[in-house]
Amino acid sequence: MSRRRGIMSERLKEEIAKELGFYDTVQKEGWGGIKARDAGNMVKRAVEMAEQQLVRDKSE
Repeated sequence: MSRRRGIMSERLKEEIAKELGFYDTVQKEGWGGIKARDAGNMVKRAVEMAEQQLVRDKSE
């Protein structure tokens, strides 16, 4: 079974990891080293960012 391709760009994931404070773990251990809670918070933050962008796009 092949792995699914990620939706978030590497740059976005790094930006969010820095914002949430676990980028040092990513640098040391890779993405597999982060906690499930951190991964969930990353997804939650990405959704928030996308929703904010939609609101901005609608208001233009």
